[in-house]
Amino acid sequence: MSTPVFKMDGHREDELIAALILGSESAFTEIYEHYWLKLLALAYSHTKNKQIAEGIVQDVFISIWNRKTSLKIHSLSNYFAIAVKFSVFKHKQREQRRREIEMENCKSDEFILDDEKIEARFLEEYFRGVVEQLPEKCKMVFNYSRIKGLSNPEIAREMNISEKTVEAHLTKAIKALRVSLKDAGFLLFF
Repeated sequence: MSTPVFKMDGHREDELIAALILGSESAFTEIYEHYWLKLLALAYSHTKNKQIAEGIVQDVFISIWNRKTSLKIHSLSNYFAIAVKFSVFKHKQREQRRREIEMENCKSDEFILDDEKIEARFLEEYFRGVVEQLPEKCKMVFNYSRIKGLSNPEIAREMNISEKTVEAHLTKAIKALRVSLKDAGFLLFF
């Protein structure tokens, strides 16, 4: 992978990364001012839409600030280039899926879904996809609880496991869903 042209001095970059991890707003501001326009150009080159590009770059900066204490960055330019490209990819993937859902539900001219219904359907499908990736027993417990509406004692009897095991599986499933939804940019409370 080639190094992006907009890399800053390595020593200064290391100082800024260390300061950012410690929560320095001035380090974040300097990073922002150095990279904002370059990342906007990169995002725009992929999206051909200034508003979308600005949103993507803003999300990347919000993400880096929110995760500053857990970051493992060796090169800001490489990190940002990959983060922007990944965000563009996620945006295009969401838009593609949104169009597919819209087309599935708009079989006639009389039936038009508004944005909220499309978003709800997209979120529901995303949610199902995350649940499908859970380990088998964890997925079964989650489906019994949240889809079929069974109580923990009922699930324990149905699956022949202890209630504590049911609770552990539910906790694991909900945690996995929260992490996945947070990583995808959704704010959802169970």
